[in-house]
Amino acid sequence: MTRITHRRSLPSVAVLLLMGLACSDPPPSQYPTQTVHLEDTSLGPGDVFDVRVYRQESMSTTYNVSPEGTIAFPLIGEVRVVGKTPKEVEEEIRSRLADGYLIDPHVSVLVKEYNSRNLSVFGQVQKPGRLPYSHGMTIVEAISQAGGFAPMAKKNAVTVTRTEGKKKTKYTVPVESIGDGKAPNFLMRPGDIVWVPERLF
Repeated sequence: MTRITHRRSLPSVAVLLLMGLACSDPPPSQYPTQTVHLEDTSLGPGDVFDVRVYRQESMSTTYNVSPEGTIAFPLIGEVRVVGKTPKEVEEEIRSRLADGYLIDPHVSVLVKEYNSRNLSVFGQVQKPGRLPYSHGMTIVEAISQAGGFAPMAKKNAVTVTRTEGKKKTKYTVPVESIGDGKAPNFLMRPGDIVWVPERLF
């Protein structure tokens, strides 16, 4: 009887090895410093805030920062608010109202939406696009706000591109392992770009 042996050809083995490498997760990056920075409360274009002037209902309303970084305030006209904190805006409005309009005005500013700060999530998520950044946001929260992973997401190969000054740094983040409690979470920063790649199988 003749024995017939089946030998897998070398090209087939190479293909299987390449497929295995393509499906394997890349090693995670060393994270940047994972501390929650002191929150930057300065205002930018598109931000929304309330101004309350004690006993002045006509001046107490909601304002949207224009693309030029200003608001139009009753009596005093244009107020430049971009780059200023709510306390600084309060003081400017108060001092300008006190300059011939109101006696000892009391002004408060409460920010409702920081639309000038956002990050982007693209790739294999349910709702790719830009998201509002919130202080202390993690990558798990960001992907959750983007609707969660799509079925073909390569969850442990997510990349975060961060720009600091003129320097761009890309981090590989194992989000699935984070969700399973096997890896530390990754803190986001305004302007981060998250990319969720597609797995092959």
